[in-house]
Amino acid sequence: MKQSVNIATIFPKYLFWDMDYSKLNLSKDKSIIIPRALYATTPETFETDILKLEALYSAKDIVKYLKLTTENISNKVCISVAKRYNVKPFLRFSL
Repeated sequence: MKQSVNIATIFPKYLFWDMDYSKLNLSKDKSIIIPRALYATTPETFETDILKLEALYSAKDIVKYLKLTTENISNKVCISVAKRYNVKPFLRFSL
């Protein structure tokens, strides 16, 4: 895994609006990068967005950090990720 990748060249800068994205480390900052990369995904962009993540991280890491995040990730994204990796569906929010 490359450690010195400029995240803004892969994902939209606005996803990291509150931090200096040039200082993010792919390994150390997985818990930030993975959820933020899927924060604004839609059914139309999901495939493109998840492929970008898969180029950087394993399916295991993607699922793990989505389950652990406190970011406002939609349940639809969580379900799409679970289907893609054939894991038990998980939700960020429940009633």
